[in-house]
Amino acid sequence: MPSENQVTLVGNLTDDPELRYTPNGAAVCKFRIAVNRRIQDGSGNWKDGEASYFSINCWRGLAENAAESLTRGTRVVVTGRLQFRSWENQEGEKRSAVEVEADELGPSLKWATAKVERQTRSSGATSGSDWGEKVAAPVGASDQEETPLDGG
Repeated sequence: MPSENQVTLVGNLTDDPELRYTPNGAAVCKFRIAVNRRIQDGSGNWKDGEASYFSINCWRGLAENAAESLTRGTRVVVTGRLQFRSWENQEGEKRSAVEVEADELGPSLKWATAKVERQTRSSGATSGSDWGEKVAAPVGASDQEETPLDGG
């Protein structure tokens, strides 16, 4: 049965992703995205509405691929689950946040192109498929040659 707690967001990374490893060696990558809503004013002109910011967490192979492929400003499509987290800060105040645990992640191809490279098979995969896909950052605004997805 599919999870009823699923969200898809499209936004831009506010900073470079941060990759760390848990004490047992699992990779975790964290980053934030800004999601802007475009609105049309009374005279028909489009303008950016208020931005919403979301913290994204990726694990294991997805985490390593995200850290290698994404940079600040990259427009991404994130599909995942909302996760509520609470903690107490050093002053004893209770804090809470809702974050997105990413299941799938990729660059948005609306205004950029990307080159997809299949990773080699890993021997230590722990969940799902043991094949991962490494996605290069969009190349539309760089010195790199743009490569269509079909290789042609």
